[in-house]
Amino acid sequence: MEEEKVTSSPSTPVHRLRNRKHRSTEAVLDGHKVSASPLLVNDRNKYKSFMVRTYSTLWMIAGFVLVVYMGHLYITAMVLVIQIFMAKELFNLLRKAPEDKCLPGIKHLNWHFFFTAMLFVYGRILSQRLANTVTADQFLYRLVSGLIKYHMAICYFLYIIGFMWFILTLKKKMYKYQFGQYAWTHMILIVVFTQSSFTVANIFEGIFWFLLPASLIIINDIFAYIFGFFFGRTPLIKLSPKKTWEGFIGASLTTIISAFFLANIMGRFPWLTCPRQDLSTGWLHCEADPLFKPEPFTLPAWILGWFPWKEMEVLPVQWHALCLGLFASIIAPFGGFFASGFKRAFKIKDFGDSIPGHGGITDRMDCQMVMAVFAYIYLQSFIVSQSVSVDKILDQILTNLILEEQQALFLRLGQLIGYT
Repeated sequence: MEEEKVTSSPSTPVHRLRNRKHRSTEAVLDGHKVSASPLLVNDRNKYKSFMVRTYSTLWMIAGFVLVVYMGHLYITAMVLVIQIFMAKELFNLLRKAPEDKCLPGIKHLNWHFFFTAMLFVYGRILSQRLANTVTADQFLYRLVSGLIKYHMAICYFLYIIGFMWFILTLKKKMYKYQFGQYAWTHMILIVVFTQSSFTVANIFEGIFWFLLPASLIIINDIFAYIFGFFFGRTPLIKLSPKKTWEGFIGASLTTIISAFFLANIMGRFPWLTCPRQDLSTGWLHCEADPLFKPEPFTLPAWILGWFPWKEMEVLPVQWHALCLGLFASIIAPFGGFFASGFKRAFKIKDFGDSIPGHGGITDRMDCQMVMAVFAYIYLQSFIVSQSVSVDKILDQILTNLILEEQQALFLRLGQLIGYT
């Protein structure tokens, strides 16, 4: 009995020796965990992945520049294609083959809701511009005016058709899966079309307001990878193990500096700064907004020692670009962290594999979604004049009144002006 008590006592030398051995074994295991760090600087295959990622990035940038050069309508079409790929990747996350075999129409139902939402969002954004495009043809103008007038009703009835379709296809023992798919589809529509509506609105306010924010996210992403690749030692956040403080800080400084100088370059091209009021694809010319007219700027005294000149020309929009750069470098990356947490919840590495070295389309659009919304809100809150203008009133007349009502308004205005 006594021996049993001695051997079981936690204070015996034998037990302490075992504890020390156990702790040393844990320390060795922890050491192996540390050595197996996910940081890029410790990745043996990092140069191979770096080259694959670089080639993909160059192809994407080249395609992006080509589409931007082609104009507003083509950029909008690109956004639409990106949305379709994003929706496809997100739909596939909760797909289950056995259940889908029992519900052959569920995929078609998901896409029915998707295209109904697309018609609603793009109809509201582009309706005025579509009316402006067909004003020369009386028949087309009447047809478009009628579609615009009943646009919301058309979209609502299309949604009701989908809703009834969903109810009529409910099957016993499949209710949970079907309602899960229904809720998941609506969440995807909110995520995808919320950001896209702001993106398209930015495009028609001037390509500048789409191109600069998107470019800043691309720059931030590239330089976060480069700084993390060569210098990353300190993990930034557990949700994304490969992200480092060195990459975050290096990318932030690069993005803010790039924002200032990119705004100066882009702001000098009318093709990028002029808003488009219709859906044509012709070359744009307009009088430069005061934001894009150069102004002299005297350098502060403390900075004169660094530069040989005392004064430089600055576009007023460059100061606004600094705010966009600050957001793109500090806040927008949280869209990426959210996506990382989302992928961990579903135990997947990437949303897809359509872009070699990058994953899926959704993997590249996580920060862009956050940035597009901020760019629109910043533009409307601090830059665009909220006062009523003749152009805005004419847009409302063309959109909401049929031809006979417009003629009656014209006669009434003539009478009022005649009285004055």
